[in-house]
Amino acid sequence: MSVTLDIRLKRANKVYHEGEVVAGVILLVCKEPLQHHGISLNLEGLVNLQLSSKSVGVFEAFYNSVKPIQLISSNIETYHGVFVNIQYTLRCDMKRSLLAKDLSRSCEFIVHSQPQKAKVVPTPVNFTITPDTLQNSRERSALPKFLVRGKLDATNCVISQPLTGELVVENSDVPIKSIELQLVRVETCGCAEGYARDATEIQNIQIAEGDVCHGLPIPIYMVFPRLFICPTLETTNFKVEFEVNVVMVLHDDHLITENFPLKLCRV
Repeated sequence: MSVTLDIRLKRANKVYHEGEVVAGVILLVCKEPLQHHGISLNLEGLVNLQLSSKSVGVFEAFYNSVKPIQLISSNIETYHGVFVNIQYTLRCDMKRSLLAKDLSRSCEFIVHSQPQKAKVVPTPVNFTITPDTLQNSRERSALPKFLVRGKLDATNCVISQPLTGELVVENSDVPIKSIELQLVRVETCGCAEGYARDATEIQNIQIAEGDVCHGLPIPIYMVFPRLFICPTLETTNFKVEFEVNVVMVLHDDHLITENFPLKLCRV
């Protein structure tokens, strides 16, 4: 006998905020009369932490710190990353007789943290990029001469609003091949004995192609990808942070990168 069990929430997008009711129906489809011994519904909110391969075995204490963390009473929103996952799941179980297999169905829904009541004050950042300002360059004398100026309108960013600013190439001895914006997610998990920190590129957009006109302002405009970000988050066992890289690729294959930490919030 074919029997299907399903969970259907009233909200199609499955997005909820703190204090709201998660409502819907349990749908049971069968062609013949069905006997069962009770239907239960469970709600679970967990943070699952996973160490990257380079960190496994480095600290024994890590193995205790990455156990699932119960979150059902905490005000932390849903988030899917590479090494940190915060999930809220409804599970419906139907017990049946010994000769019939029990039925189970799970449904994940999304929780958004409540918007901040305080107004976010923009923190504009002006920057200048030259061979002398690069942090990790070992052979500055071998780099071609260039001068890039620009600004980010804010590094305290609202998730629902784009990252904006502008960039101006004042001069460059070598023709430019491309200018890109790279959004990076930094996930950290561990404990007092040590932490594993892993960065993942989650979006890369090109804002200029080819040898752009010198002295011409180039707009910076990046919409944050909804499914791959969350407000900047810091707890005892894990952190989720974000950065943006301004990347300039020269025709001689030099890659010039300037990094800016971002703080994301929801208002």
